[in-house]
Amino acid sequence: MMILGGIMLVISWLFIIFGVIAIFVFRNLYMRIIASTIIDTVASIVVILAAIVLMFEIGFIFRLILLILFLILTSPISTHVNIRSAYLSKLPLHHDEEKRK
Repeated sequence: MMILGGIMLVISWLFIIFGVIAIFVFRNLYMRIIASTIIDTVASIVVILAAIVLMFEIGFIFRLILLILFLILTSPISTHVNIRSAYLSKLPLHHDEEKRK
């Protein structure tokens, strides 16, 4: 079980690294927000699943499962709010549009 938990933690760090790279690779603001949020959510869920694998208390596992459900419910909402506020404040999609004005 310790090996499986360690592998899951390494996988979560890979997701985090991919999320950081995605922030710099994508030129579109909205794509950056979506990619970083999805990768961050997946990495958080994998870390929590690794904690579930490593812990053996039922009460602790139940709390971690509730935390996963909370992440699954709130992550899309927070992403939507961030992107909608950027859209309503008329932020340009690309940095090139800022230079042209």
